[in-house]
Amino acid sequence: MYKRLKVKKGDQVVVIAGSSKGKEGRVLMVSRKDDRVLVEGVNMIKKHHKPSPTNPEGRIEEKEAPVHISNVMVKDEAGNATRLGRRRGEDGKLVRYSKKSNQEIK
Repeated sequence: MYKRLKVKKGDQVVVIAGSSKGKEGRVLMVSRKDDRVLVEGVNMIKKHHKPSPTNPEGRIEEKEAPVHISNVMVKDEAGNATRLGRRRGEDGKLVRYSKKSNQEIK
């Protein structure tokens, strides 16, 4: 069984460590198996493609590479990087909330 991660697809996050420190973006994919997230516009790499019949010149593709989940923090509505907690909402379901501003994270 994989562990429960606090970051979800679609969250706005800030990178807090590594070569992309300070960059912000939206989470495109979460890999619970590898504890990594793919963040839009962060940790860009260049992938070289050999020439082929469909693409005779070859090409260099620039795309995002996954970042370890410990290197990102979720942004709250005020735009601050924050830790997340879970509590019961008004309807009795668990909701995520910002520990810094005490607001719900949608």
